[in-house]
Formats: sequence, C-alpha cells, structure tokens
Amino acid sequence: MAILMPKKVKHRKWRKGRSKEVESRGTQLAFGSFGLKSLGTRWVSGRQLEAARRVILRYLKKGGKLWIRVFPDKPVTKKGTEVPMGGGKGSVDHYAFPLKPGRIIFELDGLKEEIAREAFKMAATKFPVKTKIIKR
Repeated sequence: MAILMPKKVKHRKWRKGRSKEVESRGTQLAFGSFGLKSLGTRWVSGRQLEAARRVILRYLKKGGKLWIRVFPDKPVTKKGTEVPMGGGKGSVDHYAFPLKPGRIIFELDGLKEEIAREAFKMAATKFPVKTKIIKR
C-alpha cells in the first residue's frame, strides 16, 4: 500500500486552520477490542500513518484485524528551497490529518492483549504525539 492520500480533492490548497481543544468524534472503540488513542494535538502525515501501520502488521502475522480510523486529507503546502518571500503559496507537498486529544487512530481485534499492547507500543513511536492504549 502506498502513502495515504485522497484520490480527488474539492480544493487543491487549504488554509491552515486552528485546532479546537478536544475531539468530539471518533473517541470510542467502534470495531476492535483494543485501540491507540491520541493525547495531544499535531498534524499526522500519511507517511507516519503508513509507518505505524507497517509496524502493527508485523504483529498481526496470521491473525487479527486492523482498522485505521483516520485519513490524511488536509493538503500541506511547501515552497521550494531558496525561494524568496512573496510569490504566493507553495505547491502541495503532502497530506496530513489534524489529530486532536481523544481521537482513536488505530483499532485491533483478534489478538491477545499483550501482543496488541506490544504492537501499539511500537506504532506509538512513529507518531509526534503522546498516545494511550485503550481496551473495550
């Protein structure tokens, strides 16, 4: 699987926006028995999500199911190196998901608790926020 990004977007470039305090959606386990929950506010890129997903898949081996509860659809722009001030907004560099405290990033099912915890512990190192492992 390649880096997560939308197939089509309504607007090519977005404004930065400001993050609200805490998440109101996606805060409860909906599919699995274990979840990785965000405790901070940051933008998570498609690359970071993909790296974490790969780490978790190593632990799944022949059992269990993984759900990714977030999708990076926010375009992040970047200007080229040594470009002078002005000249408008840069081109889209990558896509991100604005993570807020309380949001569930991943869910797992069909694994023993200790294996699920180990998988999430390794995946948590790939994110720029503190996370918490929760269970149903």
